[in-house]
Amino acid sequence: MEADILVVDDQPGIRLLLKDLLTNEGHRVLTAKTGKEALDLIYSHSFDLIFIDYKLPGLDGFNVLKKLEGKNRNIPAILMSGMVLPGEETMQLKNVIAVIAKPFNVYNIVEIVRSATR
Repeated sequence: MEADILVVDDQPGIRLLLKDLLTNEGHRVLTAKTGKEALDLIYSHSFDLIFIDYKLPGLDGFNVLKKLEGKNRNIPAILMSGMVLPGEETMQLKNVIAVIAKPFNVYNIVEIVRSATR
């Protein structure tokens, strides 16, 4: 199924890799490099899935998802982390469907997206 996906990461290489991978899978992908930029896009577009980095400058991924939950915007989210795997408080967010460590396996990404967009 074709999905609208938002990729949020401050690293250009990660944004490009995920955009190319997901576009090749038939999805429509927008990207953001900050939490504020992500919220602006979420409030102006409709997304089926969000990939978001845990550690973002300024407003981090956890707090972006917490804000969405507070506004009842329960978009399924995949939290990415390159340093520290998020604690238990993260898994209590309703919209987090997976937490993945960077660097990640692209085949795992494809499987997670297929499962989430069925």
